[in-house]
Amino acid sequence: MTIYDVSEKAGVSIATVSRVLNGSDNVSAQTRQKVLAVIKEWDYTPNAFARGLGLNSMNTIGILCADSSDLYLANAVYHIEQELRENTYNCILCCTGYKLEDKRKYLNLLVTKKVDSVILVGSNFVVDKDSDNDYIREAAREVPILLLNADFDCENVYCSMCDDFKSTMQATTYILDTGIEDILYFYNAKSYSALRKLAGYQSALTQRGLPLRMNYMQYFPGNHANLSAIADFLSDLDSSIKYRAVVAADDNLAIGAIKFAHKKGLCVPEDLSVIGYNNSILSTCCEPELTSVDNRLETLCHHIVKTLIGILNNKEMPQKVIFSGELIKRGTTL
Repeated sequence: MTIYDVSEKAGVSIATVSRVLNGSDNVSAQTRQKVLAVIKEWDYTPNAFARGLGLNSMNTIGILCADSSDLYLANAVYHIEQELRENTYNCILCCTGYKLEDKRKYLNLLVTKKVDSVILVGSNFVVDKDSDNDYIREAAREVPILLLNADFDCENVYCSMCDDFKSTMQATTYILDTGIEDILYFYNAKSYSALRKLAGYQSALTQRGLPLRMNYMQYFPGNHANLSAIADFLSDLDSSIKYRAVVAADDNLAIGAIKFAHKKGLCVPEDLSVIGYNNSILSTCCEPELTSVDNRLETLCHHIVKTLIGILNNKEMPQKVIFSGELIKRGTTL
């Protein structure tokens, strides 16, 4: 039996069960008796490693990311690890890859290692097929689960994210305001975040009464780090796709688009405007420097650790917080 089961049978939240077990005064006498009755009836023994129950803690947080070579994910792990260290927590990092069975395996591994909580870095851990997210629900019965830049409604799961839909819509609208209507949307993932960005691009066009042309929404299936392959992909597109701007789902794709422009003898931004996403170090490593959406990564990481510390100290914390991105204008747009 887990703390989740106790909360379910008592009809209260996990946080309430935790407060009862921790001797907190912030619980009514009636609720306390209800919880204690369930514990007695089912002979529930609290996990001695769970900090949220006021007992001994491993003082260790598990971190899962799909790919540590990805600039966004690597920076997120760095900021989270730094924040946790400042709060005297150790970390165990697992790089899962993108296969569901591996994500499930590593999340279960961390839970069995009795970590205090697990942070899932990136939106690829949540998928469209709801039953494939059951591994997150199961883990949340044991420890708090925190999601960076993903949305998932489940008790004991907490989300901190950038509004990718609005940010991409605003970036696309910025291009439209320069008088350019033929805009290619370029993406390389089908995660929650990626699909929200795609929807933002589509919304910007729809609001201007422009058609949604599927061939102007191009998915790159290759390695995101292979900039030359990205440029070659654009070179090989059907010649009927005539566009004067690229809105890319990340900075790698945007840099690949700039390489494509140089290869074709196009001037950026006069012949081809380009907007990236993430405002990574890549945005200032090209010529001209890249206009990119700052998705507030450091702020997201700070908030997710703040939320985690609050949870582990039996405080009521919001389950979902959304931050707005900001378009950083540089030389690749008019």
